[in-house]
Amino acid sequence: MDIRTRRSFLSAITATAAAVAAEDPKRVERALNEHKRAVWVKDGWVRDPYIILAPDDFYYYTGTTQPPGQPEEVYNTGLGPKSKVGWHVQAWRSRDLVQWESLGTPFSLQEGFWAEAERGRFESTPQSEWRLWAPELHWMDGRWAVIHTSPSPHRSTNFSLTPGPELKGPWTHPMGAAIAQRHDPSLFKDDDGTWWMIWGATEIAPLTAGLTAFSAPPVTIGPAGAFAKMGHEGCLMRKIEGQYVLFGTGWSTGKMRKGSYNLYYAVADKITGPFSERKFVGRFLGHGTPFLDKRGRWWCTAFYNANVPPTPDAGIQKRDLSEDAQTINQQGLTLVPLEVGRVKGELIVRAKDPRYARPGPDEAQKFPVAP
Repeated sequence: MDIRTRRSFLSAITATAAAVAAEDPKRVERALNEHKRAVWVKDGWVRDPYIILAPDDFYYYTGTTQPPGQPEEVYNTGLGPKSKVGWHVQAWRSRDLVQWESLGTPFSLQEGFWAEAERGRFESTPQSEWRLWAPELHWMDGRWAVIHTSPSPHRSTNFSLTPGPELKGPWTHPMGAAIAQRHDPSLFKDDDGTWWMIWGATEIAPLTAGLTAFSAPPVTIGPAGAFAKMGHEGCLMRKIEGQYVLFGTGWSTGKMRKGSYNLYYAVADKITGPFSERKFVGRFLGHGTPFLDKRGRWWCTAFYNANVPPTPDAGIQKRDLSEDAQTINQQGLTLVPLEVGRVKGELIVRAKDPRYARPGPDEAQKFPVAP
């Protein structure tokens, strides 16, 4: 890197270290209670952070991570031949979103379906080239499920279940090879008890009661209007105030790794649509997880995804970021408060923090001015 880039990189590392020291537990707790601004709650390299509040009253957190026990490479993008992504699902849990307890690595590619089904590929590929992307944890009627995608050593997906309520194996794989490869798969339980799988941008299909197969062919869903796709990845479903809300991720410019990595949504009365036009949730919230806390307030996870160290947030609302992939998020887990409710009958989901709340000038889609 050139001298200017190196100085910026080192400056960002120093700023990160200072922020770690500043974000003491009491300060984090106060900020979470206020529910007004983004809160950096946990350090540690991560992409695609996922949080679920389980019946045991713990928040469970996972995401794409580097190999456990090895020094983390600061600001590694996690993509391409220089990726430092590992092949384990690491997990943590917390009572309050402030203090986090490590649960180790309850799942790895070696415990998935494909490690045996494609043994030759696993044996011929060095473990340093194995990758496990975008894991999610779901509570499925008394047991845990993990679902994720993998580009190597075999391009595939694992959908695996624990034998009981503890987050540990031995894992079973109800769909077997039928799970195939589905980019950024997610799960959603409807009010009638049916589980749906969502993947890509966007396919959706219901699962049988035994979770062994799809009970109907996949359906392509997405927003109406000129932007007829949610983005290109990180899609998931929530049901809010009686309506289905499809979330999806894309770059602000519509070009890969140019601009900010954003979260969008569309609303429908039926899970298979038709959906509304694409609407804006938040800048720098791409592949985030909207979730409810114990007080019934909405948050969205956020993480560092850029080609350069975090950019200063001063004046960020008016700054064009189209030159490169850029973010204000530090490395680690950030929680951004969401405003969720109806405005003149329309369901609104958007970030409350002004730095995240509005599209930047590099946004390809022109959204109505938020009321």
